Amino acid sequence: MASISGILKNLLDRPGGVSLGPYQKVVKAAGALAGSIGALDELPRPAMDDLARFCAVAREAADRSLGLRPYDAQLLGTLALLDGKVAEMATGEGKTLSGAMAAAGYALQGKRVHVMSVNDYLARRDAEWMAPFYAAMGVTVGWVGQSSTHEERREAYAKDVTYGAVSEMGFDVLRDRLRTDPAELIVPAPEVVLVDEADSVLVDEARVPLVMAGASDAGSAVPEMAALVRQLVRGYHYEVDDQARNVYLTPKGADTVENLLSVDLYDENEPGTLIELNLALHAHVLLTRDVDYIVRDGKVQLINASRGRVALLQRWPDGLQAAVEAKEALAPSEKGEILDSITVQGLIRRYPHICGMTGTAVAVSEQLGEFYGLKVAVIPSNRPCVREDEPDRVYPDVPEKEAALVEEIQAVHATGRPILIGTLDVAESENLARLLRRRELDPVVLNAKNDAEEASIIARAGERDAITVSTQMAGRGTDIRLGDGVPELGGLYVIGSGRHASSRLDDQLRGRAGRQGDPGGSVFFVSMRDDLVTQFAPDERPPAPDPDGVVRHRRGAYVVAHAQRVAEGVNLQIHRNTWRYTRLLEQQRELILEWRDKVLHGDAAARALAEGDPERWASMPEDTREETARQIVLHAIDRCWTEHLAFLTDLREGIHLRALGRMSPIDEFHREAVAEYKAMLAEVERRSLEAFEAPEPDLRRPTATWTYMVQDNPFGTEWDRILKRMGPDGRRRG
Repeated sequence: MASISGILKNLLDRPGGVSLGPYQKVVKAAGALAGSIGALDELPRPAMDDLARFCAVAREAADRSLGLRPYDAQLLGTLALLDGKVAEMATGEGKTLSGAMAAAGYALQGKRVHVMSVNDYLARRDAEWMAPFYAAMGVTVGWVGQSSTHEERREAYAKDVTYGAVSEMGFDVLRDRLRTDPAELIVPAPEVVLVDEADSVLVDEARVPLVMAGASDAGSAVPEMAALVRQLVRGYHYEVDDQARNVYLTPKGADTVENLLSVDLYDENEPGTLIELNLALHAHVLLTRDVDYIVRDGKVQLINASRGRVALLQRWPDGLQAAVEAKEALAPSEKGEILDSITVQGLIRRYPHICGMTGTAVAVSEQLGEFYGLKVAVIPSNRPCVREDEPDRVYPDVPEKEAALVEEIQAVHATGRPILIGTLDVAESENLARLLRRRELDPVVLNAKNDAEEASIIARAGERDAITVSTQMAGRGTDIRLGDGVPELGGLYVIGSGRHASSRLDDQLRGRAGRQGDPGGSVFFVSMRDDLVTQFAPDERPPAPDPDGVVRHRRGAYVVAHAQRVAEGVNLQIHRNTWRYTRLLEQQRELILEWRDKVLHGDAAARALAEGDPERWASMPEDTREETARQIVLHAIDRCWTEHLAFLTDLREGIHLRALGRMSPIDEFHREAVAEYKAMLAEVERRSLEAFEAPEPDLRRPTATWTYMVQDNPFGTEWDRILKRMGPDGRRRG
C-alpha cells in the first residue's frame, strides 16, 4: 500500500497534477445554492470559511454587476488561486473574472491583495472593468501606473485590492526604500500577490532586475570606438559563439586593433580600452536595430524580448547603453549610480501568499516549483478547443520560407478569412508587411513602434478580410472576437513566421485563435536557417527538401524542436544563475532594511549617537536632535548600501577569473560578499558618528532619481571574453 500511495503522490506532483476533485465538490455545492442566493434582493457578505457559499455569492454578484455569469471552470480557477496555486486557463476562458473573484476572497479574509500584470494597460483595464463586481462584494479596488502621482499611488495602495504592472509596483517598493520621512511611505506590508500572466512575470521577467538609480554625471559615448569596430570583419577579426550571445576578437583582430590604437589591449593595469572595445563590438555585432531596440525621439528604446513591446524603463548597463548610443550617433544618456535594486523574484517572494494564472503554466511548472514553491492546477475549458493546429511547414532557407508564407497569406485572404501573423521582431514584421503590400494586400502592423494602438488593432483582428502582422505582443490579455460570417470561414487563422526561443510564446500565439470553442487554425512556417536553429542547433544537418521545396522528413521537425529545447535550457540556466548571485544580496537587503526601518520609525539612531558621543548629544537642542540623528544615520546607511552594491557588481564582473585557480566563482562571491557586508555595517556606524560630530554634516542626496530595468548581462562578462583568448595555462593565445 505504501508503494501505491507513493506512486499516486508522484503522479499528483507531476506538472499540472494538482487534483481538482476538492474544488469540483465546492463548485457543485455552489451550484446547489444558486437558487437561494439568486432570490435575495441584497447579497450578503460571505464568510470565507464556507467556500461554496462564497462562490455562489461571487457568481451572483458578477452576474448582477457585470452581466457576466461565471462558468464552473472560472470558479475552479478561483478556488485554485485561493489555494495558492497557479491556475492554467486557456485563452478566452475568463481569467480576469476568476482573478477578481479570488482577489475579493482574499480581501474578505482581511488580507490586502496586489494583482500584478505585465503592463499598465491591462492593470488599469482590469481594475476599472472589475470595479462594479468588487463594489458588489463590499471590496475596494484601485490601480497604479507609470503616470500615477504620489498621492494617487497612496490612495490606490490603501484599497483592499490594488492592480499594477509588476515593474511599477517593484519601483514603488524601491522608492519607499529611500524615503527619509515615514509619512511619505505608500506601499503597505506585503500580504497576497496574485500574478496575471504568471509565466511571463515569474519566469521571463525574473532575469531582469529592477533598479533605482541616482544621477551621477552626464554620461559619455565613444564614437571613435564605434567607428573602429565597423571596419572589423567577422571570421577574420572576430568570432561569434554558437548561440550568438558572445563576440570576441581573434588573434589577428587583437593585433589589428592594437596597431590602430597603439595600445596593449590585454594590459591588466589598463583594462579600460579592452572594455570599451568589447562593448562597442557587442553593440555593433549582437544588438540589432528594430530587433533588440528601436530609435525613437532621438533615444534608444529597448524591446522586451518576451513581450515584443518597448520597455520604457529598461536599459542596458551604462557602458553598453553608451556603446549603442555611439553606434546610432546619438547623444549619450545620463549615467547613474545604483541606489538599490530588486529582482522580480525577490519582489514576489516578499509576499507570504503567492498565486497566479496564465494560459501556459505547465511548460514552466519546474521553474515555478523551483523558484517560488508553486504548483500548477490545469483548469479544463468551459468548451472544448476545436482549433486545428497544423504541423510546421519547414523550408531549407529563409527566402523559400518567406515566399511560401506570402503565398499562403494571399491564398487564405482571398477567402475572406482573417489572418494574424506572429513575427519574431519589429524588423521582420515591417519586412513582411512590405512584401504583402507589393501583392496589393493591406496588412495592419502591430509592433513596439505603435504599441499604444494595440487594443484597437487587436479588436479588429477577427473581422472578415483582416490581415494583422504582429510581434510577440499579439494583444496578450485581449480577446480576439470573430466578426460576422467569420466562423463559417473557419475562424481566425494564426500563422507563426518562425518558432520562438520558448515554446510558451508559440502556444500563446496559437491561443489567439479558438477561444471559447470558436473555430480557428494555426500553423508555423520554419526554415532550417532561422536564427533559432543556427544559434542553438548549429551542428545539426538538415534533411533534403521534397521536389516542391518543403522539408517533410521528420528530422526537419526534430532539429527545430531540439533547437527550441536547447534555447529553453539556456534561458533556464540564466534564471538560475541570476538567482544564485542575487539570493545572498536579497538576504542582505532584508537585514539592512530591518535596521533602516528601526531608524526611520524609532529612536535607534538617537540611542546610537547619544552613546557614541554623549557630550555632543547633550549640547544639541532637544526638539531637533532626534530628527537630526535619524537623517544622519539614514544617509550613512543609504550611501554605504549604494557602495556595497557597486562593490558586488565589480566583484561579480571579475569573479570568473577565480575559475583559473580551480575555485568556485559562486562560493568565492558569497565569501567576499559576506565579509564586505560585515565591514559595511561597521562603516555605517563610523560615518554616522563622523557626520554627527561635524559642524555641518554633508547629507546631500541625488538631485534626481530614476528607475530602469537592467538586463542581467546576457553576453558574458569582460573576463569571460578575456578567458576565451587564454589557453589552459592562463597564457594569451596568439
